[in-house]
Amino acid sequence: MLLTVGELARRCGLTVRTLHHYDAIGLLKPSVRSAAGYRLYDRANIERLHRIQALHQLGLSLTAIGDALSGPQAPLPEVIDRQLAHLDRELAKTALLRERLLRLRTQLEAGQSPDLADWLDTLETMTMYEKYFSPDELKTLPLHTDPDVLPDWKALVMAVQAAMDRGATAHDADVQLLALRWMTMIQRGTGNNPAFLLRLRAINEQEPAMRERSGITRELERFVEQALIAARLSIFARYLDAREMERMQLHYGAQMHAWPVLIAELRNAMADELPPAHPHVQAKARRWMELFRAYAGDDPVTHARIREAYAKEPELRSGSAVDDALLAYVRSAWASAQTAAH
Repeated sequence: MLLTVGELARRCGLTVRTLHHYDAIGLLKPSVRSAAGYRLYDRANIERLHRIQALHQLGLSLTAIGDALSGPQAPLPEVIDRQLAHLDRELAKTALLRERLLRLRTQLEAGQSPDLADWLDTLETMTMYEKYFSPDELKTLPLHTDPDVLPDWKALVMAVQAAMDRGATAHDADVQLLALRWMTMIQRGTGNNPAFLLRLRAINEQEPAMRERSGITRELERFVEQALIAARLSIFARYLDAREMERMQLHYGAQMHAWPVLIAELRNAMADELPPAHPHVQAKARRWMELFRAYAGDDPVTHARIREAYAKEPELRSGSAVDDALLAYVRSAWASAQTAAH
């Protein structure tokens, strides 16, 4: 099949001038000349033009396209796949924009007139999330999908900051209640997904603008952590004797940032259906016991009392994504590791 420049322009939606320009810069030269001297494009030219258009849609400059096509060329199906992936990303962006507009319309129809600054702040926060979460993950992240979560977070952050401003300490009962509410909000905002919690922490560490918008400063974080440790130690005191509590007060909380990583890894192993006897899972179970014994010691009696506290006091687990299924998985992996060691 041979096409003149005019025929090719009509069929592919370009102008004759564009094709002449491609010819002039050496990007797409017609392979055949008719007896009358007209430039004609053959099948290979048309295939090359499809590659040019595909790469152009991906945002490459004509110079970059020329460089890409001057080397070894990818098979046409691969180029098409890249086009499809690009279109999928654009569709996802369009769907997200539509979702945001629907959410705004719903608020307006309900008689809520969001302050413009607050609305723009929410949009900026959502955009930040999109850098760290895939479109599918964002669909299951309540911080992104539930319009009530962010306002509730802001209210809690303001309450904690007010406590700090008035000189409250981590040992004050009302501050400890705020810290326990904080963990409930983490559970609610992340959908109780420890991997999402780690991602949100990464945003706070790597995006200073996010800290500024959220008000969750490093000082406020440390204050909440100290209050949370104090609140949970108060709960443990109902189950442990003075000697046991002395150890807990020295060591509980020292590894608090290591737990979410381990829990996320074990959750992933469960999702991948790795059996408890798998070496990877056994290694995580050994790490679990290492972290547990760091504050619980080696006395089985103490271990039993601490496990009783965890079983009866939901606030000791809130925000941790630790449930009975995960505990059973860890215990099975630990027993398997002990058997293998002997």
